[in-house]
Amino acid sequence: MEQGREVAVSIVAPEPDVSVVVIVYNDEERLATAVGSVLEQTLRNVEVIIADDCSTDGSHEVAQALAAAHPDRVRAIRLQENSGGCGEPRNQGVKAARGRYVMFLDSDDTLERNACRNMIEAADRTGADLVSGLCVRVHTDSRHGKRVLWYPWLYRSTRTLDSVAELPDLFVFDTLSTNKCYRRRFLIDNDLVFPRGIHYEDLLFSAQAYLAAERITLIPHTVYHWNVAQKSAVKSISNRRGEISNFADRVEIHRRIDAILDRRGQDELKLRKDVKFLKHDLVLYLRELPFLDDEYRHRFAELARGYVQDFPEAAYAELDRVHAICAQLLLREDWTDLMPAIDTLINRHKISAPLTERGGRIYWTDRYLDNPEMRELLDVTTLGYHARPLNRMALRNRLTAYAVHGGDLVLAGELVNPLRIIAPGAELGAELEFRARRRSLQTFRFPVPAPRHEGDTIAWRAEVPLARRLRPLGIVDDVWDVRLHLTADGKRTTSRLTVGAVDLEHAGSLPVRPRLTRLMADRLEAQVSAKGHLAFRLTQHGRLARTGRAAVERNLHGRPARAAKRAYRTLRAVRRDLNSGARKIQVYDRMLRRLPVRKGTVVFESHLGKQYSDSPRAVFEELRRRKTPITPIWSYAGERPTGFPQDVELVRRWSWRYLKALAQAEFWIDNQGYPLRLAKRPETTYIQTWHGSALKRMGFDEPTHRMMSEPDQRSYQQALDRFDHFVVRGEHDVRTLARAYRIPEEKLLRTGYPRNDALVRVREGAPLPADVQRLADRLGLAPDRRVLLYAPTFRAHPDGRVRDFAFPFDVEDFAARFGDDHTLLVRAHYLNRVTLPPSVAGRVIDVSAEPDITPLLLLADCLITDYSSVMFDYALLRRPLVFYAHDWEEYAQDSRGTYFDLLTEAPGPVPRTEDELFAVIRDLGTVQSKYEARLKEFVDKYGEYDRGDAAAQIVDRFFGAAGETR
Repeated sequence: MEQGREVAVSIVAPEPDVSVVVIVYNDEERLATAVGSVLEQTLRNVEVIIADDCSTDGSHEVAQALAAAHPDRVRAIRLQENSGGCGEPRNQGVKAARGRYVMFLDSDDTLERNACRNMIEAADRTGADLVSGLCVRVHTDSRHGKRVLWYPWLYRSTRTLDSVAELPDLFVFDTLSTNKCYRRRFLIDNDLVFPRGIHYEDLLFSAQAYLAAERITLIPHTVYHWNVAQKSAVKSISNRRGEISNFADRVEIHRRIDAILDRRGQDELKLRKDVKFLKHDLVLYLRELPFLDDEYRHRFAELARGYVQDFPEAAYAELDRVHAICAQLLLREDWTDLMPAIDTLINRHKISAPLTERGGRIYWTDRYLDNPEMRELLDVTTLGYHARPLNRMALRNRLTAYAVHGGDLVLAGELVNPLRIIAPGAELGAELEFRARRRSLQTFRFPVPAPRHEGDTIAWRAEVPLARRLRPLGIVDDVWDVRLHLTADGKRTTSRLTVGAVDLEHAGSLPVRPRLTRLMADRLEAQVSAKGHLAFRLTQHGRLARTGRAAVERNLHGRPARAAKRAYRTLRAVRRDLNSGARKIQVYDRMLRRLPVRKGTVVFESHLGKQYSDSPRAVFEELRRRKTPITPIWSYAGERPTGFPQDVELVRRWSWRYLKALAQAEFWIDNQGYPLRLAKRPETTYIQTWHGSALKRMGFDEPTHRMMSEPDQRSYQQALDRFDHFVVRGEHDVRTLARAYRIPEEKLLRTGYPRNDALVRVREGAPLPADVQRLADRLGLAPDRRVLLYAPTFRAHPDGRVRDFAFPFDVEDFAARFGDDHTLLVRAHYLNRVTLPPSVAGRVIDVSAEPDITPLLLLADCLITDYSSVMFDYALLRRPLVFYAHDWEEYAQDSRGTYFDLLTEAPGPVPRTEDELFAVIRDLGTVQSKYEARLKEFVDKYGEYDRGDAAAQIVDRFFGAAGETR
C-alpha cells in the first residue's frame, strides 16, 4: 500500500437467517417486550423490522429508540397513514426484509426463545416453503396462568406435507400467519401479500400460502405466545363482532378463499372449510345476537343467508341437531325461536324451548312441522330432553326485568317448562342464590315469593335487599354469579339467569360494604358472563376510586403481602400434592401398607366402583346370609354412592379412606381390577371374579398390549400378578382369559361365576327371588306380555371415544309390531347412553341404569344381543337367544379379532337385517325348540362350572363352611 493513500473498504452485512416483522399500532407499552423476545432468540442471526401503522401514541418513538439501541439488528419503518388492519404493515415489513426467511409477530405477543432456531432448522432440513409450529394462547389476566394450546393435535409430531390437501384440518383450523416461518423467496415468487383495507387478512393469506407451498413442515415445538386479555375494555379488531362490517369482512374473505379453491378444484378442502364456517365462524356471531338490535340482526341474517344458503348438503349434515336448528332459524329470521336455540348452542346441557310432542316424537318448536324437511330437522327426540327428570334438567331462565332501587335489586324472569314437566297444580317454591365465583367463599340466599305458571313458563319476581344482606370480602371475591333454585312438589332444578335484551348498563349499580376494605370496591355492577348469564363484579365508584385502589394494590404487592401470598400458595401446593395420584401411591407404599392387617376386613368392588352388582355382590350376600363375622367395605365411584347397601362402610374410589382400606384388608374381591399401581401386600388375598367370558380377544392377546413397550408390559403384568385367585366358569376361560392374562394354573378357581348362581337355581325350578319380582312391579311389566331383553355390547368411536347408543333397528316400528304382547327392555353398556322416543313408552323400557343385570336376565323370556358376553350367562337359563349380528364383519375383523366364529357356534338364530330380526321375534316358539340341543352344548362348552353354588364354594374355601366360625 502506498504511503498516504486511503483505500475505501466496503463491508456488506451478512444476510440474516430470518427477518421478524413486528407490527405495532398504539402499543408503546408492550412493543419493547415483543422486540425483546426476538433479540433474545437462541438463533442470533435474526433481524427485527418494526412496522408502525401510523400510531398516534409513542409507539414510533419506542421503535426508533430500539433501532438506535440495536442498529445492526433492528430497523423501524412507519406507514404514512393508518391502514386500519394488520395486513399492510406486514406487507411493508416483508418489502424491507433481508432474511432468507420471514416471520410475523404482533406487538402484544412474544416468540418462544427457541422459535427461530427450531423453525429454520426444520425448513433447511426439509426444504419446506412454510414451517408451522405450536401456538399457545396465554391468558394474561388469569389468576392461574391459563394457557391453551392452539389446535395441538396438528402438532403432535414432526411431519412434512407435499400438499396441504394431505391434512385438511391444517388448512381449515390453523389460519394464523404468526406461528409460521416462510421462505422469503417463496413469498416473492408467488406474490403472496396480505389483503388491504379488510379484516381477517390472516385467513386469506394463510390459505394462499398453504395452497402455493410445495412442501410444508409441522414441528411439535411451541413457537408463539398469543397473549389474550379477556377482561380488556378495548376489544381487538377481530373481536368487535357487534359491528356488522366485521361480519361482512369475514364473509368477503371466505368468498375470496372459495374462489381460489374453486379455481384449483379443491372440493374437499372447500367442504371442510364450509363445515368449519358453520360450526365456528357463524357461531361466534350467533352468540352476540341476543344483545343486538333488530337492524343489526336483519343485516346479519341477510349477509349469512347470501353466503351459506349455497353450501352443499354435506356441510349441513356435519352439524349437530341444535346447531342445524340455529342455522335454519337464522335463515328464516325467526328470532323468537332462534334466541332460545342460541342459548342451548352456547350452554349445551340447557333446555331452552318449551318443546312439543307430536306422534310420539319431540320437536324444538311446533312451527314449520307441516314442512317435511323442517319437521325432520326440528326433531330433537334423540337428545333425550323428555327422558330427564326435573332435577336433572338445566332450564332456560330468561331475565325479563332488572332494576335498582337504592340498595334493592328487582329481578324477574321466566323459566321454560318443557313439555309441561312442572304440572299446573304443582306446589312451587324458589330462592335466588348469589355465589362468589371463587370456590369455597360466601353464598347468600334470598326467597322468591309466589312463582307461578304463565303459559309455557314459570314466572317469578323478587326484590332482593342486596346492599343490606350481601357482604363480600372485597378483594378475592370480585365476581358473583346468580342462580335460581326452583322446587316443584319437592323436586329441585337450578338455573342461571339468561340476560338477553334486558338493559343492564343504564340500570345503575348497587352499593356494597365489603368486609375487608372499601378501598378496593364499594359497588356491585351487573355484567354478562361468557355464557350469556347475569353476573356481578365488584367495582370502586366512590372518591377512593383511584387513590384507595392504588393504595390497596401497593399493599397487595408489598413485602408482607408477598410473604402472605407465598405462604398461601405453599399451602395450596401442599394440599394439591397430598391429593395427587403420585403422592397417594407413595404414601400407600411407604406408610399405609405398613399398618396392621385388619382380620376379617373385605373390600368389595364392582366395575371400578360404578355398581353394587355382579359376582362381588353375590359373594357378599352369601356371606351376609350366613352371618359370617366380617367387616365389609364397598368402594364407589363418583360424588355420591347410589344403590349400595346402607349397613356397610362405603369408601370413595381413590380417596384416602379407600387406600387405607385396601392396605389393611384381609381380602380384596372385585370383578375388574383395583388401581393398577397399587401393590398388594402378601397378607392380603385377592380374589378376582372377573366380569364375563370372552368372545373378543383380551389381555396380551390384543395387538395393543403386545405393542406396548417392555416397561409398560412389565408394569401391566405386575398388576395381573396381584391376583391370588382367578374365577373361571369353563375351560374356555382357561384357554382364553387365563392364558391372555398369564394366570398360572394354581391360581384358577373352577367354581363358575357367583353372579350366575341365581340363574342356575331358577333354571332348576326355584322361584324368582323377591327382589326380581319387585323389579318387575317397578318396571310395570304385565304378566301376560313376553319380556325381551336387548343387551348389545359396548360401542365406541374408532379413536376410542365413547359414543351414544344408536338402535340398529327401528325401535318405533318394533313397538308398533310387537308392543301389544311384548315388552322390550333395553340394557346398553353402562358407558353408553340410551334415548327412547315417547312413542314407545310402556312398550320399550330403558333399564340401562339398573345396577345389576342378573335380575333383568331372570325376567327376560328371550335375550337379544350382538356380541356381548352376557350371552354366556343367559344361556344358563336355556331360554331363546337371538344374535342380531348386523355388523359382524366390522366387529370381528378389526385388529383385536375373536376367539371363535360366533356365526357358526351361536346357540340361536343370527339375523343380519332388521326384517330378519323381526321375523325371528314373531316365531320365538320355533327358536326354543330348534336350538334347544345346541344351547345345551353351548352351556357345556362355555360354562360347565356354573352349577349354582359358586358363591358358596368361595365362601366355604376362604371364610369357612356354613356354621363354622373363623
